[in-house]
Amino acid sequence: MIIRGIGGRWFVAALSAAAVLTSGCATSVDADELPGVYRSDKTGGKIRLDSDGTFTATDISADEATGSGDTDPIDFSGRWEFVARDEASDFVYLTIKEGGLGKVGGIQLYPKDSQVVELHPDPDGPPSVVLAKADAP
Repeated sequence: MIIRGIGGRWFVAALSAAAVLTSGCATSVDADELPGVYRSDKTGGKIRLDSDGTFTATDISADEATGSGDTDPIDFSGRWEFVARDEASDFVYLTIKEGGLGKVGGIQLYPKDSQVVELHPDPDGPPSVVLAKADAP
């Protein structure tokens, strides 16, 4: 393939950089390795993913979970499901029991790998909470 001119070279350079950055961020996650307790050292929040597909969240604020609302820690629970799209955009969908976060029915938890998950109320923004897998519940 021959690319002529500055615009073509710029496109190839940008495409190459994107491929390198994407491959560095993409981590394959095995859904069977996800169950466990994830804790935030910074906030004290905790999310437990059980192997039966249920979850409990403790000391996670509505603001951390949804990007708006109260900052006081709350507890909520429900069901979780791993959604495999591609390595760079896999996520865990937390379906929240009615009333757990007001009118919010679900949120997404993004696994960085099988040991770290993040809450991103704004998928394009930084994580609101980073949780690492704990050795013991």
